Amino acid sequence: MTKTSLAANSNSILSPKLQAVSDYFIALSNETHNGITNLKLQKLVYYVQAWHLAAFGDPVFEEDFQAWVHGPVVPSLYHRYKSATYKPLIEDKEKFSVLESRLPGNLKLILDDVVEEYFGKTAYELERLTHSEDPWINARGNLSEDSPSSNIIGKDGMGAYYRPMLLVQ
Repeated sequence: MTKTSLAANSNSILSPKLQAVSDYFIALSNETHNGITNLKLQKLVYYVQAWHLAAFGDPVFEEDFQAWVHGPVVPSLYHRYKSATYKPLIEDKEKFSVLESRLPGNLKLILDDVVEEYFGKTAYELERLTHSEDPWINARGNLSEDSPSSNIIGKDGMGAYYRPMLLVQ
């Protein structure tokens, strides 16, 4: 595997929380040798935001997802890693355990659940899954699946869609 060069895309500004969540997944991928592409990263980050909104009523980060052809995308995160195209994102990150230890408790709970439910799926499986769910479908409106879109996937709609699916334990 070759390392991705991020120098050309380092001007893509991410909020600290979005950076922490993306770093978490990349570090986990590096540690487990379970490759993660930009497409898969987008979908995992989407599910973190969606389930956090459903469980706690507030977003993890302020960036909005747009309803792109291949599913929900945070444009600044996409641009950060677009030079990797469909290759795995391999970066020199802090050890996964160090990154994990810095996470707030509620976020850690959501990340654990997202890893358990979605991390083992392929990018294509995650894309198909998001395409079958109301937040992406509603944001796209009457557009065909292959029409470009920058329509925002609303945070309120994300929380409302996933909230009834929460398991009460």
